[in-house]
Amino acid sequence: MSFPPQYHTVRAKSRRELAGEASRAKAVRAAVELFATSGFKGTSVAKVAARTGLSQSGLLHHFPSKAVLLSAVLEARDAEDGVFLTAEDGEAPLGWDAFDALEALVARNSTRPQLVGLFVRVSAEAIEAGHPAHDWLKDRYAGMEAWLTDAVRIGQVRGDIRADAPIDILVHNTIAILDGLQQQWLLHPERVSMVKEFGAYMAELRARWATAEMPEQRKGS
Repeated sequence: MSFPPQYHTVRAKSRRELAGEASRAKAVRAAVELFATSGFKGTSVAKVAARTGLSQSGLLHHFPSKAVLLSAVLEARDAEDGVFLTAEDGEAPLGWDAFDALEALVARNSTRPQLVGLFVRVSAEAIEAGHPAHDWLKDRYAGMEAWLTDAVRIGQVRGDIRADAPIDILVHNTIAILDGLQQQWLLHPERVSMVKEFGAYMAELRARWATAEMPEQRKGS
C-alpha cells in the first residue's frame, strides 16, 4: 500500500550522512577544476583527494573509481544547465524561445570558464570509443539535436519560422557554432566574445528564417 504524499514522513539525516554529502559535493567541485585544466586522463584520484582534503581511500569510498567521479561531475553539470534551460512550466522552450535560451546560456557560460573548460577538454577526449564519457558525449549531441529539431518544427507550425527552413542544417550549424565558440574563447578570451558572436549568429538566423510576421506583430494587428 502507498500512502498519500502528505502522510509520508521524512527521516532527518544524521550528521554522518550530512558530512558524507558535503564531502561528495566538495570532491565534485575539486574534480571540476582538475578535469577542466588537465582533462580526465591528466587527473589522478590522488590529485582530487588532495584538493578535497580526503585520503585516496576516503575519496574512493564515495566514488569507487575515477570514471564514477567523472560521471558525477558531468551529471551535476548537465543538471545545472537543464534547470537553467527549462521554462517556468517545467518544459523545454521551443520555437525561437529555444534559441533565446541558448543565447542566455552562452552569456551565463561566459562567466564560468571552468565549466566551459571541463566540457571542451572532456569532450575532446571522449571522442575515443573507450573513454568513460563517450556515451555521455553521444547522448549530449543526440539530445541537443532532438531538442533543436523539435524547436524548429514547432516554430514552423506556429508560423514563426519559415516552412522552407532546412532543419538539419540549421540545427547542426547552431551546435557547431555553440561548441566552436567555446573552444576559441578558451584559447583567445581577449579576442573572442562568445556572447557577441553567438548573438550575431542568432541575428543572422532570425533575419534569414524568421517569418515576416512574428506573434507579437499578429497580436497588435
